[in-house]
Amino acid sequence: MKELYNGKTKTVLANEETGAVYLFFKDSATGENGVFDPGSNTVGGSVAGKGKIGLTISKYFFELMEKNGIPTHYIDADLDKCVMQVHNLTVPKLEFVLRYFTAGSMCRRFTLEEGLPFDPPYLEVTLKDDEQGDPLISDRLCIMKGLLKEGQYDEALSILVKVGEVLKKELAEMNLTLIDFKIEVGYDENGKMYVVDEITPDIWRVRDPNGNIPNQVDCAKMLLDKIK
Repeated sequence: MKELYNGKTKTVLANEETGAVYLFFKDSATGENGVFDPGSNTVGGSVAGKGKIGLTISKYFFELMEKNGIPTHYIDADLDKCVMQVHNLTVPKLEFVLRYFTAGSMCRRFTLEEGLPFDPPYLEVTLKDDEQGDPLISDRLCIMKGLLKEGQYDEALSILVKVGEVLKKELAEMNLTLIDFKIEVGYDENGKMYVVDEITPDIWRVRDPNGNIPNQVDCAKMLLDKIK
C-alpha cells in the first residue's frame, strides 16, 4: 500500500498493483487539550477502537445514503483491518456545512446564542485550510481557484440538503436531534459528484433527549448499539 494522504483521523492509501483506493480509519479524535470536539481542526487525543467503530458507522450511513439515491464513494469495508475501499475521485479541499440550529463557530463568528433554529437550514461552504481557519468560500472563488467546475457548487449544496434529510430522519429515530453537520464531496472524470470521506459523529453535532450534546466518541458508542 502506498500512502497518498495522512489526515487527522484517516489515512488515504492506494494499492500500487491494482490502483484501488482505501481509507484507513485511525483511533485519533479531533479536539483540544484532551477534550473531544468534532468541530476542531486539531487532534485532541486517541481512543482505542475508535477507528473500527467509526468505520462501522460510516458503512451503515453510506449504505443508507445509497439506498436513498445519494451517490457516495463507498465500495466495501473490512472492519477488522479498519479500511474502507472507495472510488478514486477528485476531492477538492472544501467542506459543505448544513446547520439546523446555531452552534459552535457560527455563534462565535456572529455573536449568536446557541440553539437558535434555522428554517430552512443554513448552508455554508468552507475552504479546508487550518492556517487560515477554514474560511468561507463562494461559488465564484471555487471556480477561480480550480476547486470546482461550473455548476458543481450548487450541485454539491443540493446533495448536502439531501444528506441532511436522510441523516436527520435516521438520527431522530435514535432519539437524537441533528444540530449541524459537514460533508466532503468528490467528482469523477465525468463530473458526477459523490459524498466522500466519512459519515460518523466526527462530522456532526446532535442533542440527546436530555438536552446534552455528546462528544463524537460518546455519540459513536451510543450509535454502535443502535445500528447492530
